[in-house]
Amino acid sequence: MKGGEVTMDREIEVPNPNNGQPCKSVTLEVLKGKMADFAKERDWDQFHSPRNLLLALVGEVGELSEIFQWKGEVPKGLPDWKEEDKLHLGEELSDVLLYLVRLADICGVDLGKAALRKVELNAIKYPVKQCDGYNTAEQDE
Repeated sequence: MKGGEVTMDREIEVPNPNNGQPCKSVTLEVLKGKMADFAKERDWDQFHSPRNLLLALVGEVGELSEIFQWKGEVPKGLPDWKEEDKLHLGEELSDVLLYLVRLADICGVDLGKAALRKVELNAIKYPVKQCDGYNTAEQDE
């Protein structure tokens, strides 16, 4: 192990982020606020430029990609994966999401609204009837 490197050989106890109450769902606004608080508490705002956040995001996408590298296609739900591998996947997916949310916040982009708009634009660009796999028999009923 290199100096300063952290191993994940032991289970880490993470406090419940919702004061012990069950968490039904998490919104982008909640994540945005938590990320802003996290950066402010550590005086990291000075480093959170759009460029720096984008580069950090790209690095995290690389770490996420490494998990799937050389595995070939894997079935949905990852039924053959160990729980610890799924936990690691969740951590890397979370890193990507959190950097994306932070980048959008720093750039002044409402990520939720932008994503919904993009879905609508894609629906116009790729109408159902023009897509391969569109079952006309089901639609004609």
